[in-house]
Amino acid sequence: MEVFFYLVPAIMIGIAGCGAVLVIRRSMRVSRAWNSGLTAEARCLRTYTTTSGGRGDSAVHTTLHHVYEFITRDGRSVRFEEGGGPGTIVEGDIVTVYYVADDPQQATARPPAPGRLAAGTGCILAFLGVFILVAIVFILVAHSMFSIEDGFFGGDGFFGGNDVPGEGDFPTGDDFPTGDDVFMEP
Repeated sequence: MEVFFYLVPAIMIGIAGCGAVLVIRRSMRVSRAWNSGLTAEARCLRTYTTTSGGRGDSAVHTTLHHVYEFITRDGRSVRFEEGGGPGTIVEGDIVTVYYVADDPQQATARPPAPGRLAAGTGCILAFLGVFILVAIVFILVAHSMFSIEDGFFGGDGFFGGNDVPGEGDFPTGDDFPTGDDVFMEP
């Protein structure tokens, strides 16, 4: 049963770590596209929404997605999808996209805002870091509780193992002061 107190938080730490990696990759991809200096005019081909949540007491979260198509400087036609874009862009609109020459599929239509990107990434990473730290503390507390339990009820040390009344940790009648050994002030 103890294994669950180690395994479940470890899995949660792994998931949070994967989330942190994904957030960093997304941030680097967008930053790389902005810093490449390559832009193109893209047409919005399609917009659609996806929803998540709504079970029980959870709120419904809706994400707007756009599908764009543009032509790179070397003449390739590229189509990509981006989630979380503005609701003011509708099918048929022309927008400026930023892309990297060697990977135009990773383009973005978001206007450059490096400060906002850094702040958003930092907040998400801080949250995930606190989450991981809490899970680690939980594992350490569970471990110390199980270690104390082993000592109390078996194993070695405090009230366990070779502890026999009259020997070791248990006090006996000879361990308490009596008669002249007791010092009392008037």
